[in-house]
Amino acid sequence: MTEADAALRTVAQNVRAARTRAGLSLEELGRRAQVSKGALVGLEKAQGNPNLATLVRLADTLGISVSALMQGPSEGRVRVVSADDVAPLWTGRLGSEARLMLTTAGPCPVEVWRWQLQPGEDYPSHPHQAGVVETISVTAGSMVLLLDGTEHPIEAGQTATFDADAPHTYRGTGAEPCRLVMTVHLPPGPAAAL
Repeated sequence: MTEADAALRTVAQNVRAARTRAGLSLEELGRRAQVSKGALVGLEKAQGNPNLATLVRLADTLGISVSALMQGPSEGRVRVVSADDVAPLWTGRLGSEARLMLTTAGPCPVEVWRWQLQPGEDYPSHPHQAGVVETISVTAGSMVLLLDGTEHPIEAGQTATFDADAPHTYRGTGAEPCRLVMTVHLPPGPAAAL
């Protein structure tokens, strides 16, 4: 079995377990997450190749983190993750990428992401569930956060935070790639009925 097959099997098991815990049928999860029942059936059978937007919608609907859908059993008290060991969940046409490094445990989990945005490349994000807050710390280059029709430039050495329950876009600007660390702060408890 390849590493990709193992990862897809883990996602399949975690989606099925989270859906069962939430008491949702395939039809209801599909309706709430705006994912077709056929895609969900395939995913739960470890078939297909779900994209980042699908995983985000499923995680938000199930009230869990994206990495909770992707990770296997806990490895112990301290977890060290190398960016080279984590496959990108999104790759742009100009070479941009986003890697979900890890998610903290506890009642209010935090996802930690590493991004690289090429100049002129965008990543449009769907709104997250109410209560999700994103924090972006730019370590090199520059970017623009587009939120509510307003562009917010963020340069190396700057950090921005915002409520992520509205559509938002990340855009690489300047002459060099933008590197950033993003944290996604998830609300406590299961998602409320949508």
